[in-house]
This record gives sequence, structure tokens and C-alpha cells, in this order.
Amino acid sequence: MGASDKIKNAAEEAAGKAKEAAGKLTDNERLEAEGKADQTKANLKQAGENVKDAIAD
Repeated sequence: MGASDKIKNAAEEAAGKAKEAAGKLTDNERLEAEGKADQTKANLKQAGENVKDAIAD
């Protein structure tokens, strides 16, 4: 897996965490849910990249 993919996935996860935190602070359930969804999406991408790496090895 390329370093740029790792960075993009980490950035996407961090943005999701920030969005979730903002949702909690403002009591905005939709924003909080979007943040959690963004984190899940980033984690799934990371898992997919890990599978690709395992197959390549």
C-alpha cells in the first residue's frame, strides 16, 4: 500500500472524528452520524488496502 493511500485514509478518519465531535458539541445528531460514517468508510478502505497487501505478499 502506498504511503499516499495511508495518509488519505488517516486524514479521512481524522476528519470523521472531528465531524463527530462537532456534532456532539452542537447536539447535531446528523453531523455526529456523518462523522461516524466517514470513520467507518476510512476504516473499510484501510482494510481493503491491507487485503491487497496480503495478497501481493
